Amino acid sequence: MEKQQVLEVVRQKYAAIARGEQSGCGCGSNDKETLAVAVGYSKEDLALAGDGNLGLGCGNPLALAEIKPGMTVLDLGSGAGFDAFLAWRRVGPSGRVIGVDMTDDMVSRAQENAMKLGATNVEFRKGHIENLPVDDNSVDFIISNCVINLSPDKPAVFREIHRVLKPGGRFAVGDIVLLADLPERIKNDVSAYVGCIAGASLLNDYVRFPLEAGLVDLAIPQIANGAQLASVLAPEDKTSKTAELQLVAAHVIASIKLHGRKPGLEQS
Repeated sequence: MEKQQVLEVVRQKYAAIARGEQSGCGCGSNDKETLAVAVGYSKEDLALAGDGNLGLGCGNPLALAEIKPGMTVLDLGSGAGFDAFLAWRRVGPSGRVIGVDMTDDMVSRAQENAMKLGATNVEFRKGHIENLPVDDNSVDFIISNCVINLSPDKPAVFREIHRVLKPGGRFAVGDIVLLADLPERIKNDVSAYVGCIAGASLLNDYVRFPLEAGLVDLAIPQIANGAQLASVLAPEDKTSKTAELQLVAAHVIASIKLHGRKPGLEQS
């Protein structure tokens, strides 16, 4: 598919989830609480984030993130606000959180959730992560959870991360990567793409993109075999295609956390 076709497929799928027309898709599961705990969130996290959890993550990017009071944090592909609200709890009243999502329905749902929580210093903006509606050198920390793999232009995403981070600013993203090439029939499958499988990059490429964007000190503090995620990443119907997707996922994909920073002064 062309880039715009990919973006439209992803937008339609996640808009349906935001409207409650579908329960779980993409990097998601119908059992959203069980999935959240399985990929690294605590029961306390679930309580603190209100209605933000839609079961769309593949990890917890905040688990090893050094987010401090007073920081400005940006969440790429913020959905209903789950990770943005957890970051909000850390930055405190002197900090700020910005969420960016390309789906009107998700932005609206996140704004409603922010009002329920009284999160007045959390802002949600509509935009694409390949062209962020965020000023240059304005963000201390960037997080993202199972979103960059859905982008048809991942190098552009990391260039944007470099642009909006302050000198010395850091990022921590959780994502799906490939350990080997996918079969062509799955690579070209739309349902596999919005399921975070066909859109994923090979691990070596995924790490190369931020390096080429000028980001440094890259580290992968956590990697999990795809077998742990296969049952929730593939569609949940019991067709032969589902079985094939799950088999491929179990042997070819992995969930990683990737950390790094923009060159410049270290965060104090």
